[in-house]
Amino acid sequence: MTARSKERGTRIDRRALLTATAAAVTTTLLAPAARADQPGNPDQPESANRSGRTDRQTSTVVSELSALAHPLRSTEPTGRTTDLRPLGSMIGDATVVGLGEATHGAHEFFTMKQRVLRHLVEEKGFTTFALETSWSSGLRIDDYVQGRTGGDARQLVKDTMGTSPWERQEFADLIDWMRDHNRAHPLRPVHFLGDDLDFPAIGDQLFDRVTAYVREAAPGSLPRLEQLYAGLRPFDDAIGYITTRPLAERRRNAAVAQQTLELVTAAGGEDGEAYAWAVQNARSIALTFAFSAVNLEDTADVAAMQNLRDRAMTDNTLWWQRRTGGKVLLSAHNGHVGYRSSDPELYPRTQGEYLRDALGAGYVAIGFTFGRGSFLTKDSPFAPDWKTVTVPPATAGMNEYVLDRVRPGDYYVDLRSAPPAGRAWLDTARPTYDAGTEFRSDPLPRLAIGPAYDALIHLHGTGAARRL
Repeated sequence: MTARSKERGTRIDRRALLTATAAAVTTTLLAPAARADQPGNPDQPESANRSGRTDRQTSTVVSELSALAHPLRSTEPTGRTTDLRPLGSMIGDATVVGLGEATHGAHEFFTMKQRVLRHLVEEKGFTTFALETSWSSGLRIDDYVQGRTGGDARQLVKDTMGTSPWERQEFADLIDWMRDHNRAHPLRPVHFLGDDLDFPAIGDQLFDRVTAYVREAAPGSLPRLEQLYAGLRPFDDAIGYITTRPLAERRRNAAVAQQTLELVTAAGGEDGEAYAWAVQNARSIALTFAFSAVNLEDTADVAAMQNLRDRAMTDNTLWWQRRTGGKVLLSAHNGHVGYRSSDPELYPRTQGEYLRDALGAGYVAIGFTFGRGSFLTKDSPFAPDWKTVTVPPATAGMNEYVLDRVRPGDYYVDLRSAPPAGRAWLDTARPTYDAGTEFRSDPLPRLAIGPAYDALIHLHGTGAARRL
């Protein structure tokens, strides 16, 4: 552990707790826009000559990116999507596409997810929308999307995403669109996948699914499985579990959960599909308990658990994609879908890096940036409610300051095609609007956009997502 890590220990511990919520979000910090005269600002002129040179360089970057930028007709999900055809060309034959968000709880980020999904389903044959939400919640939502269960999308969102920024009308609308699509196209259904660990709770249905399989396939192992699960369930309050249960107890439970995975794996069975699902569900339970055994006093362990989580999200996505053979649109924070994090000490490797390692050009990462506006955040990981925060226009020295000048309207751009001046600018780390759950008035995190994403969608402004 470095001295810097020790000094940051309390803050990182709180941010680690944040990941054990339904939001399960990245926890990079957000601050007010950086001052143009802030020390260390790479775009701040040191003299009149430097100022003139910087202005010319910025003008060149803006011109180069403007030549590559494609205007967005709208961020709303209705209407034609022909303006997204160049985005489809950027995606090419990729089987998994990561679509990020700079903050959680912004209306335009959420509605744009539905718009991109609709285009990829209708024009490029995508079959799954994956979200940075729990595996068990995803199963419940997919049952609804496939018409296997009834009810109301708004209530379903409340039940499955009730402590997260996705408990919003925009996601109820997206789920309704998916269900309506499947009614109209029963031979070309779309699916909903939750690719994260099971926070804030492991639903009884997940334990029951595993138990039901063992009851049929290996009844002799059922008493032992039920005995082991009896000591683990219910798991209905991850924050309470992590903060109140002793570390030794949590580690014993993690070992028990691993034993259940081994028991289910050894059960076998004649139905290969049912067996694969049972093992996958048992694995999700085991990994959730492994993550919950984090030592909050050890910064290195916190980082290791964050890495475990991104690796689990990767494996869940790949497992689904390979079993279904379909194409997946993966929705998560920029810090998960991209190839770099704005907090590499806490997030040493991202889901995007793991997916690129596994799929090569079969994975494409699309980042999201915005120049000003509102989104949802919390005062602390323990606060019960999300609140609206508004940030001012980006100032000189920030990534968004230049991106706002590329086009007067919203746009997207293939970063891989940037000419030399644009590439050099993109490869330089600068302050950027990037927030997980908490708003803090610390210095803005820094990120080099070019190495982080293959393509970028830039919005000039955002508004807070709508309450149900």
